[in-house]
Amino acid sequence: MARVLVTGGAGFIGSNLVPELRGRGHEVWVCDKGHSGAENYVRCDVSEFRQLERLLESQRFDYVYHLAAEYGRWNGEDYYENLWRTNVIGTKNIIRLQEKQKFRMIFFSSAEVYGDYEGVMSEDVMEKVPLKQMNDYAMTKWVGEMQVLNSAAMFGTETVRVRPVNAYGPHEHYSPYRGVIPVLIHKALRRQPYTVYLGHRRIFDYVEDTCRTFANILDNFIPGEVYNVGGKEEWEHDIKYISDLILNCLGMDDSRVTYKEAEPFTTKTKHMDFSKARRDLKHAPRVPIEEGIPKTIEWTRRADPVQ
Repeated sequence: MARVLVTGGAGFIGSNLVPELRGRGHEVWVCDKGHSGAENYVRCDVSEFRQLERLLESQRFDYVYHLAAEYGRWNGEDYYENLWRTNVIGTKNIIRLQEKQKFRMIFFSSAEVYGDYEGVMSEDVMEKVPLKQMNDYAMTKWVGEMQVLNSAAMFGTETVRVRPVNAYGPHEHYSPYRGVIPVLIHKALRRQPYTVYLGHRRIFDYVEDTCRTFANILDNFIPGEVYNVGGKEEWEHDIKYISDLILNCLGMDDSRVTYKEAEPFTTKTKHMDFSKARRDLKHAPRVPIEEGIPKTIEWTRRADPVQ
């Protein structure tokens, strides 16, 4: 059993990962920015060094899953101060304490770091090809990876980096800045119009599959490694297919949908390679999008009922 801290543990992925880790017998603590009376929960803003230091000095951990981040391309444009403060300064704060305490870290980057690359996105692409990240969110995630690599070289810290790919599912509450699936479900349930951009293809990963793989890292920790984590390569779909699935599940047509050409400043297609995660982390997605969408709609109906 390990003592584990999950920063941002009340968020979408964190709230799915924590029960997975606890179910395996680990002692898991959560820190996030909101108040909570939950057991083993500490309010902490990772961008505030004093708060983070107080937590990590009072409770020592074997592993830290560093999930706390501002998420999303347009969120990063509208709230860039929050984005850079949390994603970059917050990560540096964690690393400074890691250098002192020597806990192992799992750092959550993003597949957005591959930017404008048009080939198959294997992990070593970042070492071979000069890439242009296409938005501030992607830039902050790549800066975080570079911070991790520099700390490992200078201070011997041990970190595994992960690049999640379009996770979706329960506990992802709607906001205009969330991923495409919760946005489309929210609007379709309320019979609101929405836009689908054509020409974009993505691989989506049901969050329970994602978190099972993330939890496996503790048993297969290889310092310095980096992993793409997503669905199966053959599960690549265009956004219209996702929209049609949602509408079919709800018995609706697409009369409220506006179709437009590819969205600017966004990668059209992400051809992902998940072979390393399968090899090292026993990554084995079980839930295709055709099963995951109905599950997600059902959770959304309960968690965010239409008034």
